[in-house]
Amino acid sequence: MSKNKQLGMIIDQERCIGCEACTIACKIENNSTDYWIKVETQGGAVKDTPAGNFPNLTMDFLPKLCNHCENPPCVDSCPEAAIQQRDDGIVILEQELCTGCQSCLTACPYNIIVFDDENNLAGKCNFCFHRVDQGLEPFCVICCEGQALYFGDLNDSSSVVSKLKSEKNSYRLKLETETNPKVYYIPSQPKKRL
Repeated sequence: MSKNKQLGMIIDQERCIGCEACTIACKIENNSTDYWIKVETQGGAVKDTPAGNFPNLTMDFLPKLCNHCENPPCVDSCPEAAIQQRDDGIVILEQELCTGCQSCLTACPYNIIVFDDENNLAGKCNFCFHRVDQGLEPFCVICCEGQALYFGDLNDSSSVVSKLKSEKNSYRLKLETETNPKVYYIPSQPKKRL
């Protein structure tokens, strides 16, 4: 018996170049006033600085977006039922139902839901479900210059995302929250020392 389709994303930090094409693509595709994907740097103790000693410096990039959790706390927190989880696992926020109470912002352990003060609306990544429903990939995946983003059915053992999740040393963020996020990261490999 096969499991139900559960869509998710793999982000390969070895391939991510920090260009933020994903953030711009998301903003354009969703006509958003804010960025629903944020790219953080990982390296030194001070923001945007490398780790290590010259000439052996390292810096990685960590694109952060809605994790489309299996157990999304934002869904239960919304009094207007503006946030729903589809059968394929995508968690969508219907802005026309949002009243601006911001309870979802507080409930999200990843601090990734944004609030548009001007329009009094919450916003978040929706995996471009309007594209996915047409058999297309999310726009951020298409626009990624480093080809670091992979999207597909995590429960399909023949899918690229399922294989990468199994074969690579993937990890997820904040597992202690028991939300079971469906965004996985493949860490960068240690570089050769010079």
